[in-house]
Amino acid sequence: MYLNLIQIAESFGVSEKVVEDWIRDEGLPHTPDRGRLLFDRAQVAQWAATRGLATQAGFLAPETASPFPPRLRLEPLLRAGGIWRDVPAADVTGVFERVFAALPGVAAPVRQLLAQRLRAKGGVTLAPVGGGFALPHPSTRIALGRESGTVALILLRDPLAVGEPQVDDVPVTRLIFFLAPSPRGHLELLGRLSRILTRGGLRELVAAGGSDAEIFAAVAAFDALAPAAPSPEGRP
Repeated sequence: MYLNLIQIAESFGVSEKVVEDWIRDEGLPHTPDRGRLLFDRAQVAQWAATRGLATQAGFLAPETASPFPPRLRLEPLLRAGGIWRDVPAADVTGVFERVFAALPGVAAPVRQLLAQRLRAKGGVTLAPVGGGFALPHPSTRIALGRESGTVALILLRDPLAVGEPQVDDVPVTRLIFFLAPSPRGHLELLGRLSRILTRGGLRELVAAGGSDAEIFAAVAAFDALAPAAPSPEGRP
């Protein structure tokens, strides 16, 4: 099966220019055909896998993929991103960049792409959720693959200036910065983070000055209580 340039760009969530750069600089397999570029689906998937790029979304989604992916667990994602304390509000972007730099299973070209998006105007959506918390994340969906993704808890020394509508008048001083493995995983991860704040006890634990060990334990307990994903046959 062959895909065109637009389909490849949409699959990875990048511009057509980025795909052309990958052809020139990273050896992305392609076939010239009467003035256009065609891409063998299997070859592109193999090329992407060796570089930590996801092939789980869009036109590159495996044809036999299950509609019920494994449920994302917050605790290992938080360990990957870390807990950052006493961070000046002016240094938040720098922390985001360091979290990106530590992403597991991501190759250099992907890190460069993430850094470019992070520094672009409007590259991060802050997403205040009330009570001094916000859930910042990249404004554009990114496909990294199921072995990647991260969550970072960032506790600020001083309030962060918020340009987006707030839920209440409480200054934002606590950030849960996240990057999901895939566009589909983004919605799941956003929902799980919202639930752990409202019903999982994380908000209260952070307010009480809980230690890193206590926070990791609370997140692991929340993971253990989450229901399992349904089976393809629809049985519990």
